[in-house]
Amino acid sequence: MTGPSDLRPDPRPIDGDAPAPAPPRAPAPVPPREPVEPEPVEPVERRPWLERIGLAAIALVLGALLTVMAIASWTGGEGILAAMSASGAVLTIGVGLVTLVRG
Repeated sequence: MTGPSDLRPDPRPIDGDAPAPAPPRAPAPVPPREPVEPEPVEPVERRPWLERIGLAAIALVLGALLTVMAIASWTGGEGILAAMSASGAVLTIGVGLVTLVRG
């Protein structure tokens, strides 16, 4: 509800006697950087076979659980959830295989 106190005139000047805004300043120039030599990269050691097999087994179990969830979602009529679960299963199993092969 609006009352008489809400209908006050605007206190800003009307006749243009307000000061003009300051012009924008240009940013300070940035000096060019010297090229940096890349640090030598040490070769990365591969994971031991036991660790690789264990990680792949964990990925296989999670992929199987996601596959079961995708099938259950599809039979329940939840197509979006089924698609998300199926893609998660494929990606999880794929990462497990990559871990096993590349280490």
